[in-house]
Amino acid sequence: MAAMVQSSLFSWDALEARSDLDRLYLVRDHLPDERVVQYLEVIRGHGRDDYPVRAMWNALLAGIVYQHESLESLLRELARNPCLMEACGFETLPIQRAPKPRVVTDPDTGVVRIEIPPPAEPVRPVPLSWNFSRFLANVIELEDALGMVSEMAVILREQLMAELPDFGTHLGFDGTDIASHSTGQKARASGQTSDPDADWGCHETQGVDARTGKAWKTIKRWFGYGLHLIADTQYEIPVAFEVTPASVSEQPTLRAMIRATFSETPELAERCRDFSADRGLDSAETKALLWDEYAIRPLIDTRELWREDKRLPDYDPAKPITRPLNPERADTIVYTEKGSVQCVCPVSGEQRDLAFQGFEADRDTLKYRCPVAAYGLECQGQAQCHQAGDVNPGAYGRIVRIKLDEHNRRIFVPTPYGSPSWQRGYNRRSALERINNRIDRHFGFEQHFIRGIAKMTTRVGLAIAVMMAMALGHIRQGRPEQMRSLVQPIPATG
Repeated sequence: MAAMVQSSLFSWDALEARSDLDRLYLVRDHLPDERVVQYLEVIRGHGRDDYPVRAMWNALLAGIVYQHESLESLLRELARNPCLMEACGFETLPIQRAPKPRVVTDPDTGVVRIEIPPPAEPVRPVPLSWNFSRFLANVIELEDALGMVSEMAVILREQLMAELPDFGTHLGFDGTDIASHSTGQKARASGQTSDPDADWGCHETQGVDARTGKAWKTIKRWFGYGLHLIADTQYEIPVAFEVTPASVSEQPTLRAMIRATFSETPELAERCRDFSADRGLDSAETKALLWDEYAIRPLIDTRELWREDKRLPDYDPAKPITRPLNPERADTIVYTEKGSVQCVCPVSGEQRDLAFQGFEADRDTLKYRCPVAAYGLECQGQAQCHQAGDVNPGAYGRIVRIKLDEHNRRIFVPTPYGSPSWQRGYNRRSALERINNRIDRHFGFEQHFIRGIAKMTTRVGLAIAVMMAMALGHIRQGRPEQMRSLVQPIPATG
């Protein structure tokens, strides 16, 4: 027989971390859910209270914290884990209710007597599937009608801003796909899918292989929904979210989310300094909205704009395509589709990047300086360049100012594309990818059983609220290094 090694009663190894239930307590103590629970109690009214509302709500949170992919999985965990039952607020022993006496009249003699029925079967301490399904339906109704689950994310956002003075300084946006628990095939009888709210989405990615030089393109199609997320790219914490059918375009959704988020929390707009997004969100309207209305620098990659020029027979991929900055006159200043401003020597034809001198906010202009004067170079056509620009700059060299509202807003932004500050801010956008990965993998959206946009929005909202509440709890309890952790045990010294 295999020997069993008994651990010491005072083993120090057992004191390195507290119970895993502390992660549930962390969410329970920092989630602003009072209003939701009160409404759920009003909905229950005078109905049976075998399973209290607060206990059911805590169990729903436990299913998210401990990453259960279905209600059945959560109920099985509750049945075999009395500590979790007690942590949620359920009775750990079967409930035996006393029978209610009733008055019975004998129809033959008219004698009235009190009859005590036999005791009913003990109520199981673990809710049944239908108990939880009905409770979850009430939660979904509150989100669909009043947006109460999404409201918790707004409250948590403001609480995080109060705890972290620089929370919201660097924001970013990204979208991800969430497949429905439906094949997307229409039934012959009804002509509808098993999830009528969902539809087909398509995401196309293309580029050029750096080794072979061949163009490549991949197309991803899915049936379901799109999750659109605004997050703090410094702390990797969500700020706002929106769930839409998969076919809804990201660009108008992004602009609507920007307006809604900054309208709900004006202080966030005042605090935010830059907003990053990938190339698919490149839009003059979005960039102008961020800067003109909120004074937020857009850090959005620029897509290819001049594709027709690249189809010309004399196109040379080694040379960037340029266009004159001032087409109305024969000047030497040109720019690329990425916003690089260059000068063309009238004598040698050599192109040089102008020296960027910064953004003048009071003038709303980008300031550039002649590279010859800035870097101590030699230029044979300097006099002709000054003549073409109708300037006489002297030893300091020619200055070129670009006013944003007079040029293409997709190309010219307060922080020029490719500059060190632009690159630093854009690199922070990878935080969105890590957040989406946590949502997919840790909260079970890669494999789920959800159909319907109301249920999907509720489930996503709960996951994001749990993520934000855990971050808030870690910060308030002096563990800011764990604010992004979803599964790491809480230290015993915390």
